[in-house]
Amino acid sequence: MKSVVVTGVSTGIGFGATKVLTEAGFHVFGSVRKEADAERLKKEFGARFTPLLFDVTDEAAVDRAAAAVSEALKGETLSGLVNNAGIAVSGPLLDLDLDEFRTQMEVNVTGPLIVTRAFAPLLGADRSRKGAPGRIVNISSVSGVQGAPFLGPYSASKFALEGLSESLRRELLLYGIDVIVIGPGPVRTAIWDKAEEIDVTRYANSPYYPSLVKFRDYFLATGKAGLPPEALGRAILKALTVKRPSVRYAVVKGRLMNWTIPRLLPKRIVDRVIGKGTGLLKS
Repeated sequence: MKSVVVTGVSTGIGFGATKVLTEAGFHVFGSVRKEADAERLKKEFGARFTPLLFDVTDEAAVDRAAAAVSEALKGETLSGLVNNAGIAVSGPLLDLDLDEFRTQMEVNVTGPLIVTRAFAPLLGADRSRKGAPGRIVNISSVSGVQGAPFLGPYSASKFALEGLSESLRRELLLYGIDVIVIGPGPVRTAIWDKAEEIDVTRYANSPYYPSLVKFRDYFLATGKAGLPPEALGRAILKALTVKRPSVRYAVVKGRLMNWTIPRLLPKRIVDRVIGKGTGLLKS
């Protein structure tokens, strides 16, 4: 049975990926941060799921999890690593608490590197292991290619992850370990319920406040109408199993308007459209 490590599986994309992968016959080692989530998912997914308890920024905990997976594999290679765990920090860049920005980068950029370094030997960097080299799938975002106002910290982290992935893909040619990026648009997950609870009134005295409220309302509506997590699970399965995977998959609902056209138009035109839509640019 092929085995895959997926980070951040308690809800959302990680949960959807675990569901699709276990149904496809994979054994999933899934990371969570709470014991209660580990117990819940064990009951949900049964024998094809093994929980790993760690935060992606905790090197010692990640190393312990890698050691446990290594023991379970009994000298075989790991078929895949899916770096999915992440957070989204929002707010005007001129007003944002810099500690929040640092946390965003630590979780979304340094975290995947910590996890990748810990599991790379199991994927084939340790040449003594038996089996074909595994693949790494890094979950980026549309925001890793197109920056939106008030999502600067998140977008910066995903742009960084895209660059990290490209460099890593080329470095890991040495071991035959491929690196594939999946960049989804909005996905229907619990993150949108959490986003509704974010208090934007702390920016009430900022000149950005009216535009921030308008953008938040639009963004929440778009997110709740997004793709189901299982759609991302199917894209992850494809990235892990097709003979010649693309280096990047854009999984976007309403692809023409939300992906193709914005990337073809001159950026100054897109700037004006966004500026007028949010009130950042007066008509």
